[in-house]
Order: sequence, then structure tokens, then C-alpha cells
Amino acid sequence: MNKKQRNEIGLVLYPEAQLAAVLGLTDLLGVAGRIATEHLKLNSSPLRISHWQRKTSGANPVRIFDSEPGASGDLSALIVPPTLSEPIAAEAAAPWADWLKRHHANGVMLGSVCAGAFLLGETGLLAKRKVTTHWAYTDLFQTRFPEAYLEIDRLIIDDGDIVTAGGAMAWTDLGLRLVDRFLGPHIMIETARMLLIDPPGREQCYYSAFSPRLTHGDAAVLKVQHWLQATQAKDIALPTLAAHAQLEERTFLRRFQKATGMTTTEYCQRLRVGKARELLQFSTLSVEQTAWDVGYSDPGAFRKVFTRIVGLSPSECRRRFHAD
Repeated sequence: MNKKQRNEIGLVLYPEAQLAAVLGLTDLLGVAGRIATEHLKLNSSPLRISHWQRKTSGANPVRIFDSEPGASGDLSALIVPPTLSEPIAAEAAAPWADWLKRHHANGVMLGSVCAGAFLLGETGLLAKRKVTTHWAYTDLFQTRFPEAYLEIDRLIIDDGDIVTAGGAMAWTDLGLRLVDRFLGPHIMIETARMLLIDPPGREQCYYSAFSPRLTHGDAAVLKVQHWLQATQAKDIALPTLAAHAQLEERTFLRRFQKATGMTTTEYCQRLRVGKARELLQFSTLSVEQTAWDVGYSDPGAFRKVFTRIVGLSPSECRRRFHAD
């Protein structure tokens, strides 16, 4: 298996991390890797699972467990598990937060479960992002991270480069989301069936969220991707994007398509449609208002783009999935 085919998912063993979630995610991802290996007729698993821990004060975290020792490739995701103790304090989180932030800047997806969101919050990356955590931490989280958009009723929020899950047992939902992202919906469903986990709504392809390619190694393009995610792709004018990348426009377009596999137009359409799906599911805004809110002044054009990407019209999507 070559470097491009294997995705490494790292689990962060910060102080008081819940080992049940760490081991559960390790098993879930391991099962998914074995199913994918058999289904795709591979020689080794397309998933590499690792555990990361700081061995001494002041040192960077290192792998203390590796499902594929000696394998090549880069980290694709780092997941912060829950804790059954109090959420990590800012001082204790600082060394971990700096390390997580550096990896995020290099294209690594970050995720958290339950109180793990507090460690992500200390990175500063949750400002003006929709996030979730356990309902019991609502007041504390809002006090410590007032710039984050906390949606406590959501079980899982996938914002592309950052994914947060709610209660302590939501690691199963996050685990399936990771399998869906890195191995596809078919392997995710087979994994859920093998482990007897109910994957409501995941049988259909239009449930899968947009998963941007972030580990391409082009820092200028990655900077623009992070900016688009944080601003919900409100401004997609080519001069603006090229300026953020600090590249000439033609050079930027060429490098963006090479890095992401999409044109800037297609990429931004998928980001906007992802936000629209959330609004249709969790708000009472009309389709026209939803279109406007995600950046489309023409509702007709919005409907065409939405239907092409999702496979359902906005109205059909709302009827099927609206959270009553």
C-alpha cells in the first residue's frame, strides 16, 4: 500500500482521557480497516491507528501505540477523546493545544468527543465555528470560549477540518463519521453492522458530508481552505481567494485544483450546500432564506446546485431529515 492510500488517525491521550473511548475507537477503526482490506483486496489496512502521549514535561507528544509500525505517510486526523474528570484546564491544555494547532495548520483534521472540545477550544480554532459538547458543560464552555458557536442539541457537527461530537458515548458516531470520510459509506455501513451500531440515516449517499482534501501539502491552498471553512465561503471572488493565498490568480487556480481535485467554484458550492443542509435540517428558514444565508441571491440557481450535489431538492431534503 502506498503513502497516498493510507490514512493515519491519531488518538490523543491527554491527562485523564477516557481510555474506554480510546480503546473503543481503536477497535472500531481497526474493524473498519479489516473490512476495507478484504473488500478492496488490499495487502494491508488503509487505516493506521495511533495513540499519542507526552512522555515528559515540555516534550512533544509521541506515538505510544501504532497499528502499522514503520508505515510511511502523514497524519490525516487527530481525535481528542472525552474525559470523565473535569474538563482540562487552560494551563494543562497549553502544550497539547499548540501541538494540535500546528498539525491543523498542516492539513490534519481535528476532532473531539464530549469534554475533549475544551482542549480543542484552547487552540483558538473554534472561534466563530459551530461546535458541540456534552449538555452539562454548556455554561462552562460558553464562559471559556465565548466566540465559539455552541449548538448543544447537536450530536455531531462536521465542519470539514474540525468535527465535534456530543456526549461521552458519541465516540461511536464520530468513529463512523471517520470511516465514512476515509473509507466511504459502504465500509462505514458494514462496520456498523459488524459492531451492531445503529447508523441512522447513513444508508444513503446523500447523508455523507463534504470531506475536503486537506493533506495535500500546499500551504497556500490550505490557508484558503481554512479561511473558506471559517467564513462559510461567503466571499468566493477569485481576487479575494488569490490574495489570501498570496498567489497570482492563474497560479492559484492551477494549484487549488491540483491540491483539492476541484475547481474553486465546485469546492465553494459544496461548502455552501453543506451549510444549507444544516439549515434545512435544524432551522425553520424557508428555502429562499436558506439560499440567501449561504450566499445565493438566486434561489433557482441554488436549487439546481443543491439537487446536483445532494441528489435531493432542498424541499425533499427538509422533509426527510428535518429535526422536529
